[in-house]
Amino acid sequence: MLVNKLILSNTYLITVCLSLVLVVFEIDHANGADYQIATFAADVTIPIGHRCMGILPTKAKEILDPLEARGFVLTGPDQPVVLVAVDWCEIRNGAYDQWRDTIAEAAGTTRERVLVCSLHQHDAPVCDQEAQLLLDNVGMQKELYDPAFHAKCLQRISAAVSDAMTETTPVTHIGLGQARVEKIASSRRVVREDGTITYNRYSASGGNEFHAAAPDGPIDPALKTITFFHGDQPVAMLHSYAVHPMSFYGRGGVSSDFVGLARRRMQREHPRTFQIYVSGCSGDVTAGKYNDATPASRQQLTQRLFQAMETSWGNTKRVPLEQTTFQNSTYDLPFHEAEEFRAENLNKVLHDKSAKEGDRILAAMSLSSLQRKTRKQPLELPCLDLGAAQIVLFPGEAFVGYQLMAQKMRPDSFVMSIGYGECWPGYIPTKKAFDENFNHDWRWVGHGSEKILKQAMQEVLLPAE
Repeated sequence: MLVNKLILSNTYLITVCLSLVLVVFEIDHANGADYQIATFAADVTIPIGHRCMGILPTKAKEILDPLEARGFVLTGPDQPVVLVAVDWCEIRNGAYDQWRDTIAEAAGTTRERVLVCSLHQHDAPVCDQEAQLLLDNVGMQKELYDPAFHAKCLQRISAAVSDAMTETTPVTHIGLGQARVEKIASSRRVVREDGTITYNRYSASGGNEFHAAAPDGPIDPALKTITFFHGDQPVAMLHSYAVHPMSFYGRGGVSSDFVGLARRRMQREHPRTFQIYVSGCSGDVTAGKYNDATPASRQQLTQRLFQAMETSWGNTKRVPLEQTTFQNSTYDLPFHEAEEFRAENLNKVLHDKSAKEGDRILAAMSLSSLQRKTRKQPLELPCLDLGAAQIVLFPGEAFVGYQLMAQKMRPDSFVMSIGYGECWPGYIPTKKAFDENFNHDWRWVGHGSEKILKQAMQEVLLPAE
């Protein structure tokens, strides 16, 4: 009889324990315990003597602060999604494919689910595989970038991702926060006294009385932060703000500039939480109104951006991470319509030894993009949907208008737009900017781009009916 009671008692205890385990599992499952995050970072600082921004005449003379690639891998029921932000000016064409393929292999996912973006600092490299091969053929080895250095960076990022995948952390919630940024961003677009429009308020225009006095113009004043939580512990923060990340450049001092400096300060203040910063759609947004290209301005911009990050974090509200979806739209944009962008004219410049070095490099970059169009390789617009928030990666220097359009498409949600994905298009003006005759030698796309890109945005952002 005693034995039977003990057996019944033990059976009851086992049943209770199993029930508790099931309850805990159900709670964890409901709070997103199916999701894990791995964070990683790698040094991608260019060597002394390397060219910056693809065409700057003054090459790297000193390293003011290091360049980094920082990102995360989010795993769940579907294949992993990776986001990596690189302290480089641009990654284009074959080099962009190399980055995504390398990271996809290390993370165990596919190329389309790897979101690579540059922050677009100008004291940093532009990498375009086919362009450099074209330059090699005319005796201009390493003039755009050093392929051997690039290969080492790919090895470092692959090792960093692989190592990170061995130490993942559960994600139960995401946090959403934003803050108004004071006295950083201003539109390139200003209206002159005679009523004509110019897009010539560049990054260091604050020393010009007219540009400093002109209104901010069309910008997105908010810095947005998405935080990944394990319970109540923040694991990683992703910050995004739409502004060209330059205070001064072209003097030979390699730097991640005020955006990288603010990110590092945020990392020091929150050592247990991995910090990532990405540039929003900011082809037509600079710090020009508030920056006079002095070291003091760089310090001021760093402090203002850091303060916005802290305020955004302070405003963060947690919501459970219950499901994620990934969507990707493919499309093509028209090439620049001008005669000088025709292949035969570009080849003349490339092979002209009397032409300026920067012009020959630009010609090679243009031909590289034409080769891409010849092989019919489309652009992509990937979107990671976290339920309460969406992360959308735009190509090139998309104008801030696209970021504002994305928010209007999902007014019920928290849309984070990132710029400078595949960078071959260069500037991507809105229709309004095209109509106002915006032009620049860093624009490779033509009229009609807005309609095409807007359709792709609708495909990845609007909920399925």
